[in-house]
Formats: sequence, C-alpha cells, structure tokens
Amino acid sequence: MLKRVISYAHELMETTVNPGETVVDGTCGNGKDTLFLGKLVGQTGHVVGFDIQADAIANTKALLEQEEVKNAHVIHDGHEHVEHYFKKYKVESIGGAIFNLGYLPGSDKSVITTPTTTIQAIDTLVAYLKKGGLIVLVVYHGHPGGDTERDALFNHLSKLEQRQFNVLQYGFINQKNSPPFILAIEKK
Repeated sequence: MLKRVISYAHELMETTVNPGETVVDGTCGNGKDTLFLGKLVGQTGHVVGFDIQADAIANTKALLEQEEVKNAHVIHDGHEHVEHYFKKYKVESIGGAIFNLGYLPGSDKSVITTPTTTIQAIDTLVAYLKKGGLIVLVVYHGHPGGDTERDALFNHLSKLEQRQFNVLQYGFINQKNSPPFILAIEKK
C-alpha cells in the first residue's frame, strides 16, 4: 500500500499537473522524469529540463526521441539558471517541477547537486508555480555531500511561509543505506 518514493513523486505530479501546462525537470538524469512529464502535459504542454552532465542530456534526448515525445527543451545547464530560460521561452507560470537530487546513476559520483544551486532553483520556481502546484524533490542523500544538501533543504524549506506553502516529507525510516525521501512544496 505504501508507495516507493519515485512512484509517489509521480503520483503527486499527476494530481496537480494538467495537459497544456509548462513543467520543469530540474535534473534530467537518464530522462525518465522528463519523459513522464512530457506525456503528462501532452502535445500542447511543454517540459523544460536541465542537467549539467552531457551524458544525461544525451540519454534524455535519446529516450524522448525513442518514445516520440517532442514537447521538451532539454538544456545542458544548471537548474539554478531556470529563470534565464523562462524569459527566453516566455514562460509565465508552471504547473509543477520535479528533481532527483544527488548524482547521475552509473556516472561520476563526484558530480552532485548542491544546496546552493538547488535552493536557488527552488526559490525561482516557487515564484512561477501556479496555486495548487507542486515542486517535488526526491532527495538521495547517501553519498558524500548528500547530507549537506539534505540539511540545507530542511533548513530552507522549514522557513517557507505556512500561509503560502505546505511542505511535505515522505520516506521510509526503517530501510538501510540512507533511503531516498521526498520533499514536496505545495503553493496555496
């Protein structure tokens, strides 16, 4: 009955994102979330995806091409620069955003998301987020630097004004090896 974190992250996005909206994949990785979002918003919607690793961009583009999803801009840049691209693509609001924080599976584990860039991206995205929209963060923290990002996110998100935002934590506490968990920000 309890959903694993990725399944639950997707379920959360399904509850808030509508066809035709613009959404963000803050960490493209191997493209699975970008593909999921592309199908969720449909042909009239738009996905703006980011990753700092060329392999992640190539993997994502290949998956989107294979699945014939053509409504995504996959950008080889850090998610902290999201506002620059919003201005370029004339994005006025977003239906939601998803991040998988940590490192690209099967790649260089020293290339990780960082608290500074992640928090900068979140702060930009909440300004564009529609009422009732969600930013879902899947936090992988069982690697060097992961605990620093986890703690910074807890500190920063706990200070969001509760009259404007709800912040949810969802995860399993009895699993080994620092299991990932979800932080979800809902704009009221």
